[in-house]
Amino acid sequence: MSVTDTPPTHALRPARIPDDGLYEGRRVLRRTPENWDDRPYELFGLVPRGATIGAEIRGVDLARPLSPALRGELNRALLEWKVLFFRGQHLSSAHQRAFALNWGELETNPLLARGDSDDVVRFDKSAGSVPTYENVWHTDVTFRERPAMGAVLQLREVPPFGGDTLWADMAAAYDNLPRWVRDRVDGAVAEHDFLPGFRRFYGPERLARWQESFPPVTHPVVRTHPETGRRMLFVNTSFTTRILGVERAESDRLLRILFQQAHVPEFQVRFTWQPGDIAFWDNRATQHYAVADYGDDRRVAERVAVAGDRPY
Repeated sequence: MSVTDTPPTHALRPARIPDDGLYEGRRVLRRTPENWDDRPYELFGLVPRGATIGAEIRGVDLARPLSPALRGELNRALLEWKVLFFRGQHLSSAHQRAFALNWGELETNPLLARGDSDDVVRFDKSAGSVPTYENVWHTDVTFRERPAMGAVLQLREVPPFGGDTLWADMAAAYDNLPRWVRDRVDGAVAEHDFLPGFRRFYGPERLARWQESFPPVTHPVVRTHPETGRRMLFVNTSFTTRILGVERAESDRLLRILFQQAHVPEFQVRFTWQPGDIAFWDNRATQHYAVADYGDDRRVAERVAVAGDRPY
């Protein structure tokens, strides 16, 4: 056998992973749209907590009325960072509502336990209220024709450990989709229904009473942010049931891929709560996950949601 006939010593055996798998490598981490006017803040301090999502705001007392200039700067920060954190505010329900009203009309949610008023939702499993957990990646109330624009959440009691909340940037999630997936979902429409997210907590008789009030709705799989123009994934595991116009198997396959995007740590921020802390997030641009790792310890939170517009 000549030298040229010698078998290669570094031949690799055939190997592949499923086409739908997640891949390691560099992520596209773009915090703002192209040509965004990225300028300093003058009325408060801002400390980033993630690459594209999450920032702590310092030097603002949310119990005081917002001036137009401060409201404008906070809105710009919300659009840039998607979720804002305010430490140690200890707001009354009235002050929490007043802060949220700077962004529009408040939303009520009869599916969840009521706080001090109809537009305050209270989460307190230890008190025998609605036993929701929210430890699944989701966007709030996408089963509505006009899902919430945003939400203001305050922790009134925190457990000795655990109980963090995570948020995921769905613009980054979209930016990092494989090209073939983008080609399949750009322009697609999906159905959203309240039943998958709530049938774990209520019996069929109670759910049936709500079906007329909350029929299935449709939203674009990829929505456009009305203020920034960013393209963002707008499907979630709690409420998105199928992509219309394709076979069920293909819909399920695509949704599995899209749901996975929220699980990528580079697109996330994680917040460890202290009593009186506030998180204000853009519900149009994010998903979130409340970590239920605190056993039987008490965790009490109250949320106020700002009504939104119809996604396009």
